[in-house]
Amino acid sequence: MPDLLLELFSEEIPARMQTRAVRELERLVAGALSDHGLLFEAARSFAGPRRLTLSICGLPGKQPDRTEEKKGPRIGAPEKAIQGFLKSAGITLEQCEVRSDDRGAWYVASLSRTGRPAVEVLAEIIPDAIQRLPWPKSMRWGDGSFRWVRPLHSIVAVFDGDVVPFEIAGLHSGNLTRGHRFLAPQAIAVRHFDDYERSLRKAFVAVDQTERRDTILHDAKQKAFALGLELVPDNGLLDELAGLAEWPTVLIGTIAPEFMDLPEEILRLSMRTHQKYLALRHGGTGKLAGRFAVVTNMITADNGREIIKGNERVLRPRLSDAKFFWEQDRKRSLESRVPALKNVVFHARLGTQLDRVDRIVALAAEIARLTGADAGLARRAALLCKSDLMTEVVGEFPELQGVMGRYYALHDGEPEEVANAVSEHYRPAGPADSLPGAPVSVAVAMADKLDLLTGLFAAGEKPTGSGDPYGLRRAALGIIRIILEKHLRIGLGAIVREQIARLRNGGVHLHDEAAIAGEILSFFVERLQVALKERGIRHDLIQASFAVSGEDDLKRLVRRVEALQQFLSSEDGANLLTGYRRAANILRIEEKKDRESYRGIPERLEQEEERELHAALVHAKVEAARALNEEDFTAAMSAIARLRAPVDRFFDRVTVNTADASLRISRLKLLSQIVETAHQVADFSKIEG
Repeated sequence: MPDLLLELFSEEIPARMQTRAVRELERLVAGALSDHGLLFEAARSFAGPRRLTLSICGLPGKQPDRTEEKKGPRIGAPEKAIQGFLKSAGITLEQCEVRSDDRGAWYVASLSRTGRPAVEVLAEIIPDAIQRLPWPKSMRWGDGSFRWVRPLHSIVAVFDGDVVPFEIAGLHSGNLTRGHRFLAPQAIAVRHFDDYERSLRKAFVAVDQTERRDTILHDAKQKAFALGLELVPDNGLLDELAGLAEWPTVLIGTIAPEFMDLPEEILRLSMRTHQKYLALRHGGTGKLAGRFAVVTNMITADNGREIIKGNERVLRPRLSDAKFFWEQDRKRSLESRVPALKNVVFHARLGTQLDRVDRIVALAAEIARLTGADAGLARRAALLCKSDLMTEVVGEFPELQGVMGRYYALHDGEPEEVANAVSEHYRPAGPADSLPGAPVSVAVAMADKLDLLTGLFAAGEKPTGSGDPYGLRRAALGIIRIILEKHLRIGLGAIVREQIARLRNGGVHLHDEAAIAGEILSFFVERLQVALKERGIRHDLIQASFAVSGEDDLKRLVRRVEALQQFLSSEDGANLLTGYRRAANILRIEEKKDRESYRGIPERLEQEEERELHAALVHAKVEAARALNEEDFTAAMSAIARLRAPVDRFFDRVTVNTADASLRISRLKLLSQIVETAHQVADFSKIEG
């Protein structure tokens, strides 16, 4: 079957936009083809610095013929409505069918549509897809109103070897593309994707971005190995480099020796951010080597010697600036920079970074005492944790905040625990990031995130379904990971309430402190559901456990939920859940009907099954309370599980809604005892399924 080749050839497209753009192009074209009844076998898309390419295989030569039915007005409708329907359908009244049902009769037109040639359909949908292609940023050029990411130079649109004719932005589609800008700029005629790919390869263009990335990775590793070095992994930079070069060639440059005493992070970031260089390291020690890999888009007669010299020459002033900043920063201590944080506004309602540091210091000391860390070291680390924001290096490279703080703290003679806490207090920055290590680091990291959450919730900056600009979900998940993986026993409720009080004492206007604290704890429970999803723990059980306990010790809450999940997976648990629901439903219905509350101790126990159930409830309540107090959640579930048999016998042999009014009330109160006893371990009404 025929296939389609589409290429949009332009000025250089930013690397970060290429992959998404070509996927959107494929989605728009493929979707339009399907909408027009043109089904295909496969679609492939490719992105590069100057071209977006789409290849669709197995397209039919024409649309299939089809019959459509069009419903018209009812029999007896006004003549004007009937004539309008006939005109729109292009038929006469005699060609209509009459159909009827219980609601009446109406006219129906059966229309036969002859499929159009695929080339005609393509000539309509491709220009529309090009104009609808979304870009983060776009531009106009010349006198036209057409917008695209960069000026378009040509459009290749070939179907079954022939050009699909259309015009957009003054450009007419054709079958001519061009190779490498410098190595093979001549026009190349193409008819199918195979000869397109083959011809461009001869013209020093690798169409497939994955191939270009693999080439860069392979060549960089090979050339590093030849020097006894290793490539420092950097997948993000590899993806970007694949979008910068159509015919990538890897060359190895040298870093001047006077810059090798800079911290490794400064060297790597200077090369990566400004020059897009890949870093190399010594295989044995892992120490950064005085070499770098540069990816060029050229092949030269001197094997790249002049290109290497040029890149080394350009890198020198970048590293000179970094070295100057590094040396200047070390002339002042971190502590001396703390007062300058008052000039940095954190949030309009929450004050400056210095105000925030004051809160973090108090909170870090409190958490340290709760977790057994050194409170003095935690206070010191919290005091210094934001100071590197006022340094020149972090001003140039914001990504190094925290990292540079550690270097400066060690230079100032601070204890290693303090320096490490300054570096690690942003961790974990995401689900794949490592946790802070030592107890002091844990205390400061938790304090930083808890202050962020508490402050911004108090300021009304809660996450929404459409956005979380302050990363509060990430902060909550970070706290949860620290608590669970470090096995910490902390009551978040008290800490949050104390932090809210600090905000109030610091002059922050708060509307309802109790409501803010409740929202924050509920937010933690929501995030806990996300965090535990991969462990197979059901979200409804977390809600059921939290609802009755108000548990703010997340470690204990998880143990409780795990015991509940194990209990419900047993036969006794499943059957007791059924009995609970039956009791709760009867109680709810009767209370609503009578407009009364039937809670309390039953006064009359006439049948043996009632007395047996009441005795079992009293015993289960006591045993469950004892087990919960000892945090033996498995024993608490076992105590509740022993209710299964007496509950089953009660419902089998006892009529709740008896004619005896006082006995009915007593039995409804007995049902309330079933609900109350079950609620000692979980709110069973929140359990799904």
